[in-house]
Amino acid sequence: MAKAVRFHKQGGPEVLQYEDVQVGEPGPGQARIRHTAIGVNFVDTYQRSGLYPMQLPAIAGNEGAGVVEALGPGVSDLKPGDRIAYTGLPGSYCEARVVPAERLVKLPQGISEEQGASMMLKGLTVHYLIHSTYAAKKGDTVLWHAAAGGVGLIACQWLKAMGVTVIGTVGSEEKAALAKAHGAEHVINYSKDNFVERVKAITGGKGVPVVYDSVGKSTWEGSLDCLRPRGLMVSFGNASGAVPPVNLGILSTKGSLYVTRPTLATHIATRADLVERSNNLFEMVKSGKVKIETTGRYKLADAAQAHRDLEGRKTTGSIVLLP
Repeated sequence: MAKAVRFHKQGGPEVLQYEDVQVGEPGPGQARIRHTAIGVNFVDTYQRSGLYPMQLPAIAGNEGAGVVEALGPGVSDLKPGDRIAYTGLPGSYCEARVVPAERLVKLPQGISEEQGASMMLKGLTVHYLIHSTYAAKKGDTVLWHAAAGGVGLIACQWLKAMGVTVIGTVGSEEKAALAKAHGAEHVINYSKDNFVERVKAITGGKGVPVVYDSVGKSTWEGSLDCLRPRGLMVSFGNASGAVPPVNLGILSTKGSLYVTRPTLATHIATRADLVERSNNLFEMVKSGKVKIETTGRYKLADAAQAHRDLEGRKTTGSIVLLP
């Protein structure tokens, strides 16, 4: 038996229950892993709340790192004792579990398991957003909402290393200082300033070619107004709630705009994509250009409090659960 955080109905953080679960032995192509750190992400709260429906009961979480304990038949590229990390496998809030071995990546020397649990989902999200969704290039100026969050801090560093100017939005002066320290050239505190007006002022009235928005409902309309003609609105999260139904005609009146709603899952669907993107992320971290900082640690049994703090905007950077 192992401990896990499970929910039997969808709702607030109070539905998370710390329970015993059966782990079992790995079958063909599978690995049994023991977690040493587990990532906490906004998508976990969407699944728990019902915004993203789940088959119940469900173990929460989508990201983790740890050590391989046992392997099933047919797994040749891992061995017991290997340090691994993963994302995109729902059910990570647990001490141990059995997973498809092909979805695991080995952690290289110089990257800790806590870092692995803090960056797989967030770092790979940044990778596909800035290299695939909109291929940012030196000289670009982009708008990134929630710049002091886990994804935002990685993005600010990575984009700066690429020669991209980041305009970041945050909700407090403390978060503004954090985003600035991680590479955002301009930081807008939207609790005090109108971010549309500030973006227009910073860009000389031109707007930006792309907006990366994980906030959702509260920033949607303003984000469209920050785009230059034929700009791209990238909506990749719903921290403030889901974007309401949209009249597509608004895209024409605001300048032939484009909108996309990408997900990490489709960008790491193949083993080749997962490995390539993970290796690129690991290289950026090992180079020192992107620093992964775990800013909050909670016991696995305290997952509900981690969710309360995340949804209450009390956290910055990456937070983890420790079994």
